[in-house]
Amino acid sequence: MGTYTVDYLTKKTKVNEGEIPQYYVEGDHEAIIDPDVFDCVQIEIERRCSGKNRHSGVHDFSGKIKCGQCGSWYGSKVLHSTDKYRKIIWQCNHKYGGEKCSTPHLTEEEIKATFVKAVNKALTDKDKVIETFRLIRDSVFDTSTLERERTKLTDELNIIAGLIQDGIYQNAHVAQNQADYNKEYETLTARYEKAKGRLDEVEAEIHDKKSLRKSIEHYLELLEEHKDAITEFDASLWHGMVEFVTVFNKDNIRFTMKDGTEIRV
Repeated sequence: MGTYTVDYLTKKTKVNEGEIPQYYVEGDHEAIIDPDVFDCVQIEIERRCSGKNRHSGVHDFSGKIKCGQCGSWYGSKVLHSTDKYRKIIWQCNHKYGGEKCSTPHLTEEEIKATFVKAVNKALTDKDKVIETFRLIRDSVFDTSTLERERTKLTDELNIIAGLIQDGIYQNAHVAQNQADYNKEYETLTARYEKAKGRLDEVEAEIHDKKSLRKSIEHYLELLEEHKDAITEFDASLWHGMVEFVTVFNKDNIRFTMKDGTEIRV
């Protein structure tokens, strides 16, 4: 909780208990965590909190496999946990109307095998995908207009906050019509909240564009690194290339890759 100066002559200050809107300045100190790493973590947090079922993320497949019937995430279940036939399957755990979805369960071996097929399909078209992205990235992910709007909104917020603080100071030291003062105060705070709301939207748009660009660029780097088809499951490729998998049936499993393309296996 910050403070503000009530009397500029005596330097008397008061704890700000909502009289004046508070805001923070970005980039004022060197980041402890690398911004790129922070953005990637935030994307993952947002993704994990969305959908019908939240997940812990303790397994590579957690929060990555969706039911094509209801849209919920698949969860794991251990079969034959106490004998030599022990195995883990992944299935939709959502029930509606007391009945489970008809989408099939998948073994970990099946998931890994379909992933290998999806990656190899992606690799066959990688040159076209990479070239297309290079042609459109500067226009699709341009944030210059949004950044100019952010600067204007930040300046406006600073001005409004100054007007509010001046009004509070004047009201504390000069007799005024309180009805007029309250009307002016409400007008300024409403203006502040409107500008702040738009600033939050602009910040979110800038964040989403930059984060998506980084995610796609990382995906294409992985494509470019692999000259030949892969033969086995690789967890780092799984997380770097796959956004999520949607299961409709055993013959219709669709991989949505980090660049938005969908590959049916």
